[in-house]
Amino acid sequence: MKKIINQPEQVLVEMLAGYKLVHDDVTYLEDTHVITRAQFTSDKVGIISGGGSGHEPAHAGFVGLGMLDAAVCGHVFTSPAPDQVFSAIKAADQGSGVFLVIKNYSGDCMNFEMAKDLAELEGIAVDYVIVNDDVAVFDSSYTEGRRGVAGTILVHKIIGAAAEKGASLEDIKTLAESVVAHLATVGVAIKPAIVPEVGKPGFDLDEDEMEFGIGIHGEPGYSREKIKTSREIAEELIHKIEVETKWTTDQTLAVLINGMGATPLMEQYIFAHDCLNILQEKGYKVQFKKVGNYMTAIDMAGVSLTLLQLEDAKWLEYLTESTLAPAW
Repeated sequence: MKKIINQPEQVLVEMLAGYKLVHDDVTYLEDTHVITRAQFTSDKVGIISGGGSGHEPAHAGFVGLGMLDAAVCGHVFTSPAPDQVFSAIKAADQGSGVFLVIKNYSGDCMNFEMAKDLAELEGIAVDYVIVNDDVAVFDSSYTEGRRGVAGTILVHKIIGAAAEKGASLEDIKTLAESVVAHLATVGVAIKPAIVPEVGKPGFDLDEDEMEFGIGIHGEPGYSREKIKTSREIAEELIHKIEVETKWTTDQTLAVLINGMGATPLMEQYIFAHDCLNILQEKGYKVQFKKVGNYMTAIDMAGVSLTLLQLEDAKWLEYLTESTLAPAW
């Protein structure tokens, strides 16, 4: 294992301490591994997300004006505990309630919901949405139903902008559920990730193999095949989304191309070129697009494709609103 670290067991603490040293506009709650905004917008619904580390820049990189108010950071590929989430809720509560964005993994769902119950005992209004955008597989390791993956970042952006404009907790709940219902993601891996404390790949792929539908923790996908071209990969991922969603080609879309951690931007832009051309050829109207590393899997090589049906013109407005979150 080759990694630029000190001790594997100190990865989380040292990463977050380093993040705070770089970004002066956040606060690091060391006891609970929570990153919050240093200055909150008063009387605004607080927006919180989080999960295991190893997905950087998710989730701390999306803390900032216009997106998240706090991010809860568990150990690598490990859900944060309820007391960590509760700490974030208390920090983000500005009197108008707190909304939780939860990716659909069993540990995250259980621990965030327990934290919600703790907060409500103290009189804090809390609601949540469970993001399940991964159309690759249904029921797998870590989850019941579909997994929550990179599409979560678009949820952060849309409801974060809505909250900044004064949307109520009830309005944000309705908005978040609608966005999730029109969201689909599928990914592919060409090289597995290595968890620092484990020191070896989480699964095996031969040099000439790739896996379609891989999860962000290395969960199995739906098909292992010989390596294909970027164009062929794009065709497969778009086809998979079309089969699973039954969308028609007159849809207006937002497109997120997400690198899994070890894929150069050169390759991401080649893949984006192929995806956008295929979508145009099919008749889709793409009104928003973004390329980069947003929800990674440590050093996994691969990409994911997220498509969001822009059912409401306000969603595009929210996606293009300015934000101070450094990773956007």
